[in-house]
Order: sequence, then structure tokens, then C-alpha cells
Amino acid sequence: MSPSLRLLPFETLTGPANMAADEVLLESAVAGVASLRFYAWSEPTLSLGYFQPAAERLLDPALAELAWVRRATGGSALVHHHEVTYALALPPGLPWQSKVRPWSCRFHDVIADALKPLGARTSQVVCGDERKLGPMLCFLDQTPGDLLASGAKVVGSAQRKQKGALLQHGGILLKQSPFTPTLPGLHERTGVEITGEEVARRVEAAFAEGTGWELVPGQWSSAELDRRLAIKKDRYGNAEWNERR
Repeated sequence: MSPSLRLLPFETLTGPANMAADEVLLESAVAGVASLRFYAWSEPTLSLGYFQPAAERLLDPALAELAWVRRATGGSALVHHHEVTYALALPPGLPWQSKVRPWSCRFHDVIADALKPLGARTSQVVCGDERKLGPMLCFLDQTPGDLLASGAKVVGSAQRKQKGALLQHGGILLKQSPFTPTLPGLHERTGVEITGEEVARRVEAAFAEGTGWELVPGQWSSAELDRRLAIKKDRYGNAEWNERR
């Protein structure tokens, strides 16, 4: 019998609400619940990596004016604008996690398969080919597993683990944002114009086919919804917490 994974509804939320939801997914994964969600952002938002100094957002005047939030994961800053974001949360151990191929690459394989029928040619950065093309922004760092289209990074992800459970979330850059004019997206690199919801549907199908797992549409539990609100208030919606580093 193949494993089943809860597929949550597509949501468009503020930065603090999205990051709180992802953290709750990790807590649920610790308790044995595997989940996948796709989402958008209600306004252009800058997210900083967990350990990234808050002052770095002030280095670029265009970014300094954006709404911002800190992520539960590490890495560099992301501008969430013309993109769709995913979050995958998996319990500890088999069959959810394997040392054969890490999810940092495996989920990008799924995304690449989902984009192929659209004519989008992508490739993954391999070990030894790391490049840093600029300061601060995640999409200017090309690291092993990142997904490129015509040499530009269009998918990047980050992880956090808790008691053996895994949260991996990442952005699929659909097109260039005026806030990051040096970062072309799928549209600029491949000519593909597609909505976040359509990308989500295609990735869901590719995920089920590639893993053999069953994606079961589900909802947040009442306890999870309460935790989302509490975490948003205490952390991601709390200016003091966001600015602590």
C-alpha cells in the first residue's frame, strides 16, 4: 500500500500567516502527519532567512519598502511577488525520507517534470558548480539542487528539521518582479506564462506520479488553525521577534 500525503487547499495569505502555517506543518509532521501545500502572498513580501540580519533588508531601497517577515528556514532573502510557493512536511524515517536522494533535489525533479510539457527546459545545479552572483538575495545564489532555466535560478528551496521530521519550502519564480529587476523568471527565460494555481496542479500530478504516493485532499484541523494564529502572533507577526537578529 502506497503512503498517503495530505494535500491542503491553495491559500493566498500575508507573510506572517504563511510562515506560521509552514511551521505548524512541521509540528504536525513530528506527530506523523505528512502534508503538502501551495500558496501565494497577499502582497509583495521580503522574507529573510532565519539567521539573516534584519538590517540587510535596508541595503536595497527597493526592498526596504516591502512588507517583510523572517522564515523558519535558513538561507538568503527572497522576494515573494510573481511566484508560487510550496511547503512539504514529512515525518521522520522511511518511507518519507531516504538518504538515496535528498528532498532538496528530489522535489526539484518533480517541478522540472511538471514544467516539461509546457516547453520549459530546466536543469539542476550540480556539486562543484555553485555560483554567487550577488549579495543578499537567495536567487542570486546557485547551489547544488537549485533549478535553473537558461542559466537563471527559477526554483530555490530551504529546509528545517525537528525531531527527525522535515519541512522543505521553496519558491517557483513565475516572472520577473519590478522589485528584483535582475532576476528573470520562467516567463522571461522560457516564454511560459502560467498562474500559480496551474503550476500547483501540475506539480501535484508530477509528485504523485514520481513518488507513487497518494495525494489526499484535506483540511487543517481546528488545533492546527489555533496553532497558526498563536505562532503568527508570537513570532512572525511580532516585529520584535523578526528584528531580533
